[in-house]
Amino acid sequence: MTILCVRFQLPTGDETALPGLLGLLEDFTPVVQALPPDLALADLRGAERYFGRDAVELASVIRVRALAHHGVDCAIGAGPGPMLARVALGDARPGVTGVAPSEPDSLAAFLAERPVAALPGVGPATARTLGAYGLDTLGRVAAAPLSTLQRLIGARAGRELREKAGGVDRGRVVPNAVSRSLAAERPFPRDELDPGRHRRALLSAAEELGARLRALDKVCRTLTLTVRYADRSSTTRSRTLSEPTAHSAALTRTAYGLYEALGFQRARVRAVALRAEGLDPAERASYQLTFDPVDEKARRVEEAADRVRARFGARAVVPGALAA
Repeated sequence: MTILCVRFQLPTGDETALPGLLGLLEDFTPVVQALPPDLALADLRGAERYFGRDAVELASVIRVRALAHHGVDCAIGAGPGPMLARVALGDARPGVTGVAPSEPDSLAAFLAERPVAALPGVGPATARTLGAYGLDTLGRVAAAPLSTLQRLIGARAGRELREKAGGVDRGRVVPNAVSRSLAAERPFPRDELDPGRHRRALLSAAEELGARLRALDKVCRTLTLTVRYADRSSTTRSRTLSEPTAHSAALTRTAYGLYEALGFQRARVRAVALRAEGLDPAERASYQLTFDPVDEKARRVEEAADRVRARFGARAVVPGALAA
């Protein structure tokens, strides 16, 4: 076992604690990849030799240090690769690290009875498509003809899915910086059923992200929505923007699109969070030329509002929907 997948059980989804927790992992290895809002991957190949302990033993040390120094518990999965470590995370229990075996026969048995959706990157739509043809477990997918999978979900996706279901993990841990993203969270005082209040929270979060991006002279390429429910579960969806932006209206439209795609029906929502990812300097971003005077006017109004907020405070200018 050389790769750990760590899920930090952040209090009320407070992502501000994530950089410090990533620093804790970096005490063991410099090869740490943040997967906001609460996941991280760590490659411990060098650490195993240096500390004279295997990854599972190091996972126990990491768990204790996270509790002692940050008051945060964590669930940990270990495996020979990033994908397998994320699958093993599903077996983690309080104080017990989930482990994916490295021996081929044991690994095949480990994966065989798991649902297709247990693989990272397999969403509900793909799982439903495969399930309609009886391919509802990884063992059945691994045994299916490649041509069948490719007809169902596409040539490249079918090939990759069959490899992963068979335990082939070609992924690697890519060190990154959590500072290349900005997050804004809106918790509700009580579990909220009203879609209108959900949308108001998204509008508020998008406005905050836009203002912060413009203040930093940054643009983002991807927007991620995380919805946390009353039962402490969560759903995360991401969308790449048509062009890099710090424009609040564009961020709000994308946030609404992500929310509508979830198709909620009386969902009890505890909090919503937006994360702007793939940050780049604004002067390096390319834009589609437009002769739309409405769009240009909206951007000038936004610039004026930013100047007013800088002088009189963040609440000096807000959208009408948030004024009440």
